[in-house]
Amino acid sequence: MIRFERLTKTYITDGTAKTVVRDMTLTVPTGRSVALLGRNGAGKCTLLRMIAGTTKPTSGRVITTGDVSWPVGFAGSFHPDLTGLQNCRFIARIYGVDTDALAEFVETFANLGVSFRLPFRTYSSGMRSRLAFGISKGIRFDVYLVDEITTVVDAAFRARSDRLFKARLCDAGAVVCSHAMPQIRMLCDCGIVLEDGQPHFYDDLEEAIAHHDITTSQRGF
Repeated sequence: MIRFERLTKTYITDGTAKTVVRDMTLTVPTGRSVALLGRNGAGKCTLLRMIAGTTKPTSGRVITTGDVSWPVGFAGSFHPDLTGLQNCRFIARIYGVDTDALAEFVETFANLGVSFRLPFRTYSSGMRSRLAFGISKGIRFDVYLVDEITTVVDAAFRARSDRLFKARLCDAGAVVCSHAMPQIRMLCDCGIVLEDGQPHFYDDLEEAIAHHDITTSQRGF
């Protein structure tokens, strides 16, 4: 379960206040896979980071039950001078999972070859996504947070990633932020459209996508 209680997030840029989430109150049921939709700049990534706990709200709070992942695909927390393997083992220790088992899973799944034992700073964007996705899927969570998953990797890896993620969702929930509607339809069963700082929840995913399409066509993006 994820519950937003009067959640507000305001940024101050060059002396100008911009509120991207405004007094949001909403409960996402346990076990649902939710598409997080909205135009560019609507606040989707900010909301995802507040769920993860990496961004603090201006006011209100987010309540979650169970273990919540970091945003899948996010590689910003990896140490650039550690190898992929060393980063993997470090994260395993943080989350209290078997380091050898996670390393073996990631090495096989991410298919980085010798680069798995090279410094993370030498990785391309696609290699970073492979490592980040592999690690996040090698650890079991109750809720997965997904931000534009595997957009910089090849089609074969993306298809394999989607199949694995779909299997994980048999006993977990997710919040998925993506512009790829085929991927949204594959992974999600309901949707939230963020518009003018407010959430519009749809139990029917197709209704959420229809609202999203109208919103983006009216605003030009």
